[in-house]
Amino acid sequence: MISLAQGKENPPAAKSLGEMEVAVSRILRIGVLTSTAIIAFGLFLLFLHDGLAVAHVSQILHSPPSTPTYPATLGELLRESARGNPAAIIAFGLVLLIATPALRVAATVFLFLREGDRLYAAITLIVLVVLMLSFFLGEAGF
Repeated sequence: MISLAQGKENPPAAKSLGEMEVAVSRILRIGVLTSTAIIAFGLFLLFLHDGLAVAHVSQILHSPPSTPTYPATLGELLRESARGNPAAIIAFGLVLLIATPALRVAATVFLFLREGDRLYAAITLIVLVVLMLSFFLGEAGF
């Protein structure tokens, strides 16, 4: 690739950096588009199932604890999504949307390692660990 500013070919590091940026942007794009499609499908099923009727807030707040409105665990989320539960499908799309940046950070660690840049791979790995800790500590209620 010819650089317009210098009039000579770009070094291999610049080319691989461009490839990394494309790979990372592809992960983000695929994650957002996939989660959007899943959420839209869940909304479609919700409207198909319930029509345009929306439950009153008091019905949601006063539902018995033995019958949760939304799946509480990842296993329930996957099981209910496979059964076609619209709320679970929408929640699955939201989980995927939230997980997309974490997947991007994880992919970046591997891309830096592939490029042989251990320092940036280590820094990115620390960011990934902090990100995962925030997810799990938030789930635990801390």
